[in-house]
Amino acid sequence: MLAINKKWDGIIKSLGVVFGDIGTSPIYTLTVIFLLIKPTEENIIGVLSLVLWTITLLVTVEYAWLAMGLGKKGEGGTIVLRELLVSRLKSTKQIALVTFLAYVGISLIIGDGVITPAISILSAVEGLRLIHGLDSVTDNILLIIASIIAIILFFFQKKGTDKVAKAFGPVMLLWFLCLAVSGTISLFTNLHVLKAINPYYGLAFIFENGIGGFFILAEVILCATGGEALYADMGHIGRQPILRAWYFVCVALLLSYFGQGAFLINHPQTKTVLFEMIFNLSSFLYIPFLFLSIAATVIASQAMISAIFSIVYQGILTNVMPMFKVDFTSSAFRSQIYIGAVNWSMFVAVIFIIFQFEKSEKLASAYGLAVTGTMFLTGIMISWIFYLKNELFKSTIAISVTIVDLIFLIANVYKIPHGGFWSIIIAAFPFIIILIYTKGQKVLYKELQFMDVEHFIKNYKIFYNSCNKIEGTALYFTKLSDRIHPYIVDIMFTNNILYDDNIIVTIVQRDDPFGVTGRYISCLDEGLSVFEIQVGYMEIPDIESLLRENGIEEKTIFYGIEEIQTENFFWQIFSIIRKLTPKFVLFFKLPTFKLHGVVTSVKM
Repeated sequence: MLAINKKWDGIIKSLGVVFGDIGTSPIYTLTVIFLLIKPTEENIIGVLSLVLWTITLLVTVEYAWLAMGLGKKGEGGTIVLRELLVSRLKSTKQIALVTFLAYVGISLIIGDGVITPAISILSAVEGLRLIHGLDSVTDNILLIIASIIAIILFFFQKKGTDKVAKAFGPVMLLWFLCLAVSGTISLFTNLHVLKAINPYYGLAFIFENGIGGFFILAEVILCATGGEALYADMGHIGRQPILRAWYFVCVALLLSYFGQGAFLINHPQTKTVLFEMIFNLSSFLYIPFLFLSIAATVIASQAMISAIFSIVYQGILTNVMPMFKVDFTSSAFRSQIYIGAVNWSMFVAVIFIIFQFEKSEKLASAYGLAVTGTMFLTGIMISWIFYLKNELFKSTIAISVTIVDLIFLIANVYKIPHGGFWSIIIAAFPFIIILIYTKGQKVLYKELQFMDVEHFIKNYKIFYNSCNKIEGTALYFTKLSDRIHPYIVDIMFTNNILYDDNIIVTIVQRDDPFGVTGRYISCLDEGLSVFEIQVGYMEIPDIESLLRENGIEEKTIFYGIEEIQTENFFWQIFSIIRKLTPKFVLFFKLPTFKLHGVVTSVKM
């Protein structure tokens, strides 16, 4: 009985955390498509067939089956795929290519994370016009309402989702039940739409409509937006709960789409398909349904924002992104985090997008490009991994799905001049930051004048035996243990500051996502040792506790600050990024009253 309850708890939790985005796509997908083409029975059945097989191939096969079969200790996402691939590759060119693909994928997901809240909130708010007395409400009023919802959404991020997370699952369960029941009732009014199960009708629609039918795929992909969350959120929820929930979600979505298709055949003049279908089925239940839809879009937006926090968090821990200030919003769940810089940057971008496009159907012209780009890159990486693992059957299936991803991506290219360029611009910001930061870090460490260990020990012996030493223990944080950072050399040999016990602390990233260990790896000389902390790439360790567990009671903590001198424009940006983001000792929440930063001037 306990196991059954635990199973249901996992399923309901995943409904609230994972499926918000794809779960709200029925609000706008068919509405947008049939603003572009005539709602004839032939077109409706063709589009429904495309929707069915898009969800089947791109969500069920690519993510639920293939991608979710890959992971490290249950963790998923673009960065995990990169780690899985890099560990199997020997060519530096191939590693560089995989790294580049991962950077693009991360950036596209962030770009998608801005557009998702905007289109979801706008779509739900536009349903107000079907309420008697609000049919003449102006676009400006709807924009203000949408903005207020966005303000509330982003303002409460700092409070954390811990207290309201328990309500997310039941709300989304009710939402999917409403989609399934209303779709089933409407479906029985015109069972001819069931012909769409045959993929022939989808292919026939594309070929009969020529280039126009091909470009409709750019709107069909809206039904699969959020499918990537199945894999990205696998570490938070677990593989099995997500898969079990997906079976239910998939059926509910398809019933809703087919029900909307049947309603559209019977009412071809319909504009907002889902809302008008609900209003037609039961007008007195419409207002509760509208409020439910707004709640569902808020949850979908919340899930996307939390996902972006997690992606940036992963980027920080894998040295892909600069260190932003991270706050944990839950004492129970370490995965619930808040990154202020990311939150308010997203808020500004979402408000801008809402007022830039004004209507959900216009915003749909920008939506989908980032999603298909992400899916295509995921397809390439999982195909490559299965090939390297000699799982040729799965590799063949993955390649086939990747080709489908590519077709959708090509179809979405036409959106670029119609607003799709905004998704590229939004994704360009994190991409440029990632490139400048990762390249800048490499150049910086190349320009720093490190001292080899043997030379350092010779000098250390002389100074340790001749200088007056300070009582207690000093820690010197550095990323490398095989070379000595110049700031340590300056402290000891230039400023003649030596403690009785000097410990060089180095933090090493492990290949697996979880686990933290700390140990002495060498005693270089009297009063001088190296303490290594190994950290999983998904962990932020409690370094202070780890030091105490190993009997280290430091008096002072030293760390290096690189003062960059450069005339190069990109390195100037790199320098600004480093100045605006917290140092790693602050990021790891080390006691500030013990910290002493030592400046080293570096020319780049």
